[in-house]
Amino acid sequence: MRVPRRAVPPSPLPAGTKSSGERGGPPGRAGCSPSPAAKPAPSPEEVRSWAQSFDKLMRSPAGRSVFREFLRTEYSEENMLFWLACEELKAEANQHVVDEKARLIYEDYVSILSPKEVSLDSRVREGINKKMQEPSAHTFDDAQLQIYTLMHRDSYPRFLSSPTYRALLLRGGSQSSSEA
Repeated sequence: MRVPRRAVPPSPLPAGTKSSGERGGPPGRAGCSPSPAAKPAPSPEEVRSWAQSFDKLMRSPAGRSVFREFLRTEYSEENMLFWLACEELKAEANQHVVDEKARLIYEDYVSILSPKEVSLDSRVREGINKKMQEPSAHTFDDAQLQIYTLMHRDSYPRFLSSPTYRALLLRGGSQSSSEA
């Protein structure tokens, strides 16, 4: 399914998400994919909490940012970008903007022609194709859950044992207020 590309103004962050500079996106794709920004270093307690559960990591703006950087090293950053774009879509109330954002998400992460295509099973992909006839803020819910589960089961355990996370833990123990 080929859809026209149009600019979409950035929307507010999803409900319950702290403003952390994660809005924005790749050039030419306004409002679709968050991009990292300079943030204060997370507290040692916050860094340790990320090991308690994947949900705690994903609820933390700093945790999402660090995890996204880790995913980039594994060539799977598109999973986090897709998840964040879906969160942004779910917070949108304007149907015209929902239509535009849904089409951008489809083109960027679901289309088999996209270099940032996420790995979805055929059942979920078929469901999205049907829902794209009349997109809603929840068009990608099943796909978002599938990608969240993939990151939780696959990437999260590797993240916790990665040099990136271990260095944050060590840094937090030796210097609590220095920047990362």
